[in-house]
Amino acid sequence: MLHRVRQAVQLGALALSVSMVSLGAAKAETLSDALAAAYENSGLLDQNRALLRAADEDVASTLALLRPMINWFGEIGLGYTVGETAATTPSSYNSTDRQAAIGLSFELLLFDNGVTKLAVDAAKETVLATRQALISAEQSVLFDAVSAFMFVVRDTEIVLLRQNNLRVLERELQASRDRFEVGEVTRTDVALSEARLEGARAELAAAQGNLLESQEFYTAAIGHRPGRLESPKSLPYTANSIDDVRAVALRSHPQLTQAQYEISAAELNVLRAKAGMGPTVTFTARQYVDQEFGDPYYTNSSSVGLSFSGPIYQGGRLSSLARKAAAQRDAVRAALHLTRNNVSRQAGTAWARLIAAGAAIKSSERQVVAAQIAFDGVREEAKVGARSTLDVLTSEQDLLDAQSNVISAQATQYIAAYGVLSAMGLLTVDHLNLRVERYDPEAYYNLVKDAPALRSKRGQQLDKVLKTIGKE
Repeated sequence: MLHRVRQAVQLGALALSVSMVSLGAAKAETLSDALAAAYENSGLLDQNRALLRAADEDVASTLALLRPMINWFGEIGLGYTVGETAATTPSSYNSTDRQAAIGLSFELLLFDNGVTKLAVDAAKETVLATRQALISAEQSVLFDAVSAFMFVVRDTEIVLLRQNNLRVLERELQASRDRFEVGEVTRTDVALSEARLEGARAELAAAQGNLLESQEFYTAAIGHRPGRLESPKSLPYTANSIDDVRAVALRSHPQLTQAQYEISAAELNVLRAKAGMGPTVTFTARQYVDQEFGDPYYTNSSSVGLSFSGPIYQGGRLSSLARKAAAQRDAVRAALHLTRNNVSRQAGTAWARLIAAGAAIKSSERQVVAAQIAFDGVREEAKVGARSTLDVLTSEQDLLDAQSNVISAQATQYIAAYGVLSAMGLLTVDHLNLRVERYDPEAYYNLVKDAPALRSKRGQQLDKVLKTIGKE
């Protein structure tokens, strides 16, 4: 069983080595390339863009209520009449009428106490809030892309480090066996070398498993399998201090801006609910043809008029809706306070992680230097019998751990740097200046904001846009 496991690990390491060599000739993918691919292939962004288009349509559909409404109608009816004549000799009669009518109706809202106009304004504020939600989704997509990229870089380097360590331990085991044959070391020393070698194989298998897991995360975040990745050379510029990070975050973070627009929409909805208690005036017109079945004659009728209506008593429904709107306004106001605290906390946490990662890199690099000196010294002392095999193996493990710590700390620092940008609200394609075709959140709104008709020129442009989106 142990032999089979050893073969599987060796085959996995060989396959990974071959794949890395074959990828060496391919063009390395940079972090900017990965971010651009994530932006172009994100289902989360597609979802939020569709939600934004739906919010744009809310403005158009509400605005349409202020425009004339023209409808056709048809009616078929059966009438039954019972009565008495007013002649000298009264008599009763009954008749059955079968009639049909067809015509056009015209309605125009003249006055509704501002309800519809307030609804349009609230829908516009909702559009602005949804745009900020799209920016938040963009930040999430790009941060996942950075994390996925650095995880693969980190785990690839750790696998290579483990593979190199495995080769060194295999040579040391052979050396221990040779020295055992000539009586320089004991069987215990050989067993220690064998145990450390098997431990290294287990660590390599775990590292390879971590790499496979990171590759799957990369595929989900970026949209394709990772090839040969080029480690970034420099950190993105963030800020000089935690105060600068927090100031920018509180000024421009999309979650805060979104909450502010949601408050504006909620306040408009309060006014809308109160306005709904007022009267409504509508202009109406009808043109129709009416004919009785079996009668060759028909009537052509027209009517125009004004319709007045207003609530008198509705069981407290309107006042309840007004109180509900006020409660929802208070809720989003409280949410702004919570969002502000969360944004401030996230800014401080992100900055702390960046500073901690930088300090960890410096300490790990010094640890590597010291561990390398210690390992070299212990190995030389072991040659003259001043150190045991266990001392050599322990010193080598310390060096390996220090090197792994450097690799992990470097990846953590890059992720933390982009985490600071995200906390500031600046992790966007515009701020990073990525070479992608940017999605314009205003383009669709500008096409639909005036509620174009289906057969109009702008309506036909919308059809083309929607067909393009569907193909994508």
